[in-house]
Amino acid sequence: MAVKERVEAVLNVGLRVPSIVLLDVLYRWDVGSFFQKIQRSGLSDNPLFQYKYLALYLHYVGYILSLVLLTLPRQHLVKLYLYALTALLLFAGHQVSRDYVRGELESGHEGAVYLEPLSMNRFTTALVGQLVVCTLCSCVMQTKRIWLFSAHLLPLVARLCLVPLESIVFINKFSMIFTGLEVIYFLASNLLVPYNLAKTAYRQLAQVVEVYGLLALGMSLWNQLVLPVLFMCFWLLLFALQIYSYFSTRDQPASRERLLFLFLTSVAECCSTPYSLLGLVFTVSFIALGVLTLCKFYLQGYRAFINDNTMHRGVTEGITLLILAVQTGLIELQVIHRAFLLSIILFIVVASILQSMLEIADPIVLALGASRDRSLWKHFRAVSLCLFLLVFPAYMAYMICQFFHMDFWLLIIISSSILTSLQVLGTLLIYVLFMVEEFRKAPVENMDEVIYCVNGTYRLLEFLVAVCVVCYGVSETVFGEWSVMGGTIILVHSYYNVWLRAQLGWQSFLLRRDAVNKIKSLPTASPAQLRRYNDICAICYQDLSSAVITPCSHFFHAGCLKKWLYVQETCPLCHAQLKSQSAADAAPADRAPAGQGAVGEEKPAEGGAAPSSSRADRRSPSDGLDTPPSSPIPHLEGGDEAGGGATATPGIRSDDPGSSRHIYKTRDAVRGDVVGM
Repeated sequence: MAVKERVEAVLNVGLRVPSIVLLDVLYRWDVGSFFQKIQRSGLSDNPLFQYKYLALYLHYVGYILSLVLLTLPRQHLVKLYLYALTALLLFAGHQVSRDYVRGELESGHEGAVYLEPLSMNRFTTALVGQLVVCTLCSCVMQTKRIWLFSAHLLPLVARLCLVPLESIVFINKFSMIFTGLEVIYFLASNLLVPYNLAKTAYRQLAQVVEVYGLLALGMSLWNQLVLPVLFMCFWLLLFALQIYSYFSTRDQPASRERLLFLFLTSVAECCSTPYSLLGLVFTVSFIALGVLTLCKFYLQGYRAFINDNTMHRGVTEGITLLILAVQTGLIELQVIHRAFLLSIILFIVVASILQSMLEIADPIVLALGASRDRSLWKHFRAVSLCLFLLVFPAYMAYMICQFFHMDFWLLIIISSSILTSLQVLGTLLIYVLFMVEEFRKAPVENMDEVIYCVNGTYRLLEFLVAVCVVCYGVSETVFGEWSVMGGTIILVHSYYNVWLRAQLGWQSFLLRRDAVNKIKSLPTASPAQLRRYNDICAICYQDLSSAVITPCSHFFHAGCLKKWLYVQETCPLCHAQLKSQSAADAAPADRAPAGQGAVGEEKPAEGGAAPSSSRADRRSPSDGLDTPPSSPIPHLEGGDEAGGGATATPGIRSDDPGSSRHIYKTRDAVRGDVVGM
């Protein structure tokens, strides 16, 4: 990004922050209570009180002006701020001129200015100030007509010409009137500019809605106004002012406990309005994004930003905070109660961030364990992050139990922390199993069963924790204080964390049991059949030392086919349905197609010549079909019709004894949800 674009981006945010500040001030200012205080103080005869309804209308006009400033294009917004700066400079020039005239009247010296040192000092100071004001106004308005801003020099010129002091007062008033007339003329000449801008904006909005729709319009405005960054800057400004106001009134340094209390109370003070609450939401979202980005960078370095995952953007944490704040009425509470409730909400947000970190680290750690990467630094980063995610949630749950009285909300936080630790523990165990298998010379045949048991164990523990939370919530609802919010949370928690988990776990168990039964029902190929077949397994691309025969007369490793059946109930090559049946009815000779003998038997050709033993002749006609998209395991494409050799995956040798283990581990790491519950 060029420097100019960065400056424009900063200006686009910085120039809109005052509009949010004005909205926040208008929300805090209660006009009705303000006029009631005036009436009780005996100032009901004040002209301001007589125009109470006008002040109310101006209050709502302030909202409109704030929204206009918020949505104004950047070029017009810069011009508006330049005009406001020019008005402030003219007001500063008026103040300098008035102070000079007042000083001259108090001194009473009517002679030459240079004859009295004090008068000369006042004159020099006022002259320099007026020249600076004129120069700045000319630069800001980008005009060479500097005389338009030099009306306040008239009292100085008159004093230099020895005009009586009484006349200088009238000259000063004339200069003020002249400057005011200039401002009025400028406003009158640009009176139709807001109308033209509104008409142009309406025309553009109508065109965008007609062509792209309301959703595209909302996304365009969201990106142009940069609302998340805008509200975050606004909230950080409030928080900095709150911290500064505290330390500016304190002389003694605060203790650690006092600093924690100061942090919570300052955050609570800075979320007392809807605008400041939105600022806190976006700030938490950006903090979560920063933490998750650091997590990715720690695990993968700069490679993490090449194919960045759009799922972990901190949006979940921000939405969680917003929903909890709205449901609990956070902005309506007193500061102390708001700080206490905010601490619980922040614990929930931290638990959500830890869960997102685990979702980032889990596939990376498993893929690293399944790969042959022997970089100690990569393994250290992965394991150290997992250890942090194992220890910190448990420590957070312990601290919550120490400092808070247990209730349903805190139990949800503790259960979430415990579940995170359990998931990390399961990931580390699978990683250790992969590393143990890596250092073995031969692959572990029952590794899939071990991984399934590990996954099933910690998934069962997760289910038990969820059931305990539901039971505690139901007991608290029945015997304690019932609320709609608590009942809704119990129902949602029961559906998503209990019912759906139980349903998915049971379905996974049934699929696995069905796959095992199907494998047991298939016949095992004899050594003679394997020698005549003389091919490799189409799933793992390894030699067939042992195999089972499908009803469609295809040979596969029993373990490979069982893993395939976890995904779908079809043949990996011809996609025929595989039904459970007895071994006696599954003989290949009974299922051989017409004109072809059973697998393992050679049908004599005409004239007594033996038929060709090419593996392409023994393949089914549908062997060239592609594996369906839902299949995570590749297969041979068409065999070896051209050259008589098996087509292998590029970069993997079928005679490498370690390649089978590498394929199994990589596939299981990527397909963790299939081998798990």
